[in-house]
Amino acid sequence: ESINPALEAVKKLPDIIEGAEIIKLEIPTVFRKSLEKIEENLIKHKPDIVLSIGQAGGRFGITPERVAINIDDARIEKNQPIDIEIFEDGKNAYFTNLPIKAMVKEMHAAGIPASVSNTAGTFVCNHVMYGILYMIDKKYPNIKGGFIHVPYLPFQVINKPNTPSMSLDDIVKGLEICIKASLTNNNDIKTIGGEIC
Repeated sequence: ESINPALEAVKKLPDIIEGAEIIKLEIPTVFRKSLEKIEENLIKHKPDIVLSIGQAGGRFGITPERVAINIDDARIEKNQPIDIEIFEDGKNAYFTNLPIKAMVKEMHAAGIPASVSNTAGTFVCNHVMYGILYMIDKKYPNIKGGFIHVPYLPFQVINKPNTPSMSLDDIVKGLEICIKASLTNNNDIKTIGGEIC
């Protein structure tokens, strides 16, 4: 894609949300290098929350991710890892400690299509989410972390019939709601959010 809706939305987020400073960071969509850049900035900024945003073309709404798995299995990067553990000393999977169901509930209340996702894939999005949660587990236990996928922008689907999209303004609004939910909910809410298959 010639444009990344995740990056464009992050750029448009306010610099302060609910009194919290928002530090925006563009990372390379490359295994390992993405995590090096994130940890460099964890050390520099000492954030309370690390929220990564990525594009998931084909999804109908904004989807906070529940889980990241310890596997890289790529099909489109030159350096193509296949069935490689991200960290040998990491758990098989890590669950986000962000209030993802509260995020979805608040987005629905604002008229933004959203749902909990139970797969971040096996490409760099999962790699980044897993890496953040691994770092939290091993070194930064007081940080909250996770990943949110966003849909295509409308002009990205002009030549992709029957493919969903969302306006940049709605993506920005949804992400701002997710950040507010992360700041105001110490624990997630208990509500239906699972999938049948």
